[in-house]
Amino acid sequence: MNTIGIVGAGSIGLLFASYLAKSFSVTLYTRTSEQAEIINQKGIILQKGSTQRTIRVKAFPISKWQGNEELTIIAVKQYHLHSIIDHATKYDCSPQNLLFLQNGMRHLPLLEKMDAAAILIGSVEHGASKVNSNTVRHNGEGAVNAAVYKGESEILMELAKICAPMYFPIVIKDNYYQMMVNKLIANAVINPLTAILQVKNGELITNTFYFAAVKKLFLEIASILNLKDPIRKFRNMLRICKNTADNQSSMLKDLEAGRRTEVDAILGFLLDEAKKQQKQAINIENYYYLLKGKEKAREGVN
Repeated sequence: MNTIGIVGAGSIGLLFASYLAKSFSVTLYTRTSEQAEIINQKGIILQKGSTQRTIRVKAFPISKWQGNEELTIIAVKQYHLHSIIDHATKYDCSPQNLLFLQNGMRHLPLLEKMDAAAILIGSVEHGASKVNSNTVRHNGEGAVNAAVYKGESEILMELAKICAPMYFPIVIKDNYYQMMVNKLIANAVINPLTAILQVKNGELITNTFYFAAVKKLFLEIASILNLKDPIRKFRNMLRICKNTADNQSSMLKDLEAGRRTEVDAILGFLLDEAKKQQKQAINIENYYYLLKGKEKAREGVN
């Protein structure tokens, strides 16, 4: 495998492009022509700790994506997937292999509409923030967990092998659903609480009153997801929170920037599940309404 396309140039798209460009020919597809032009002229600037380096990749607006690369990584927000799938259908894109990196789980049925040799799903534990159109800060190291949703697994194994010496590990998981549940738990606890409280991730643990809210929310999520090993899942969620202690969650950053959040993909999915099982989800429902209210209040502010 030599060529990788990345659709979406937010914090995750820029981060992946920065690292993968060490070993692959990377083409980045951006939402606007202006961003593509800046990246082509100045490269991607990767900031990590006190260091900074510039990485050169090719960039085009998303409208130019044809799926010609051996692997395409879809790094847009969950609510933008419809437009990506519509584009692929309208322009008869025939991507060879696809890796989706969305939060939440509401988007899984959409993937059935995509035709590729392999459809992979990933969950990203790295902390990253987009500084400007061509600059990304790598705030916290983690792993990229990935699993096969349907199709062949060879492309994923090859990607993991090549990324191993790059300090950007790809951890292959056997069960995509369990992998997504693990990420969903972290997203459903850390994102809503930090966005509502307007605090960094680590404060959910260090502040005893916030931590009490963490535990109550987790217990409700565990009931809806029928978790068989809640203690281990809780510890995993705390590990992610500690590893990204100095980060602002993506949901908090979206709110501060006046952008739409992924609350529907995350808490909305859990509310759907609770309704199917006829279970109460008082905390999740309240946090969902509070976040939708914050979205509405900030419409047009930025």
